[in-house]
Amino acid sequence: MKATRSRLIPLSAMALSLLLALVAPVPSAWSSNGPSARPAGNFQQASAKGGQAPIVIGHRGASGYRPEHTLASYKLAIDLGADFIEPDLVSTKDHVLVARHENEISTTTNVADHPEFADRRTTKVIDGIEVNGWFTEDFTLAELETLRAIERLPDSRPANTAFDGLYKIPTLQQVIDLAKREHVGIYPETKHPTYFDSVGLSLEEPLVRTLRANGYRGGQAPVYIQSFEVANLKDLNSMTGLPLVQLVDEIGQPYDFAASGDPRTYADLITRKGLMDIAHYAEGIGVNKTLIVPWDEQNRLEAPTQLVQRAHKAHLLVHAWTFRNENEFLPADFQRGNPSSPVFLQAYGDAPAEYRLFFRLGVDGVFSDNPDTAVAVRAAFLGTRSRERPAA
Repeated sequence: MKATRSRLIPLSAMALSLLLALVAPVPSAWSSNGPSARPAGNFQQASAKGGQAPIVIGHRGASGYRPEHTLASYKLAIDLGADFIEPDLVSTKDHVLVARHENEISTTTNVADHPEFADRRTTKVIDGIEVNGWFTEDFTLAELETLRAIERLPDSRPANTAFDGLYKIPTLQQVIDLAKREHVGIYPETKHPTYFDSVGLSLEEPLVRTLRANGYRGGQAPVYIQSFEVANLKDLNSMTGLPLVQLVDEIGQPYDFAASGDPRTYADLITRKGLMDIAHYAEGIGVNKTLIVPWDEQNRLEAPTQLVQRAHKAHLLVHAWTFRNENEFLPADFQRGNPSSPVFLQAYGDAPAEYRLFFRLGVDGVFSDNPDTAVAVRAAFLGTRSRERPAA
């Protein structure tokens, strides 16, 4: 086992003053509240303000601009300055790991347009929820390679639909090849590990085997492995020395807890005791950003919580998700434009203000659909330069 590395309340006038202070320019004393040990150190930039600047993770690539989990999306994220690219991993029938947001692929591929696969449509229970559609584990890699990706959020991002049908589903190895060629890190997520265990397609072994074969070893490798479940991270902790990240949502519980009858919730994981427990098997937490700055019922920001400070005291990194430019995904405080406009939700709001808020609160990384925005705000706010990549 790895050694531990050394709600909502109304927005009062005092809390409002605090929020205004937090989005103001950072003082020169910014720095040393974060963890004493930082994995994947070669991809952590120094800040001109002191300390180390947060990493920018291309969330499913640059999914604000291209259909997610495609090589085109990952490559664009890299071109826009992301330090890491994030593939969500599921398995094929022949046990090859591929990048898809979910193992059900009707909303992310054109599988419904392939009559030869019509009889593969079925209903399954995934993490306790009944889901109807087509599933990666019912297709061989060769069959999946006949499909093409489509935009998952066409109503929110209609411009991305121009790229529907152009890109294949990438394998983990193809994502790694791209990352190594472009000198960026990778941040894979194991999706539904309890479910895949139940169908004999465990994700952990092929993931570790592939990473090891590509030379990723030790705590300083440019890799983070993340999961919403706990048991598989503990398994991975015994299988690899690569940095691990416990994902935490605003509500609910890890599905492996639900499956085993464990009553603990995500809220229990981020208590002081819960964070200390996480620090025994992981190097960080990846949290819903509303756990750091909650939203009220009108989607307005409330006073920040102490989660970042508590996690840092437990020597855990804090990576927050998900940052997106559109009004639809921003708190009301940062939405801009005319709400009566038919394109109001699709229009960009003041996303830079949200990044500044979270950078001031001391997060160690952000998952962004628009990594160019994250990188630009980081550079202006913390004095970092664009990442310099070694010569090929």
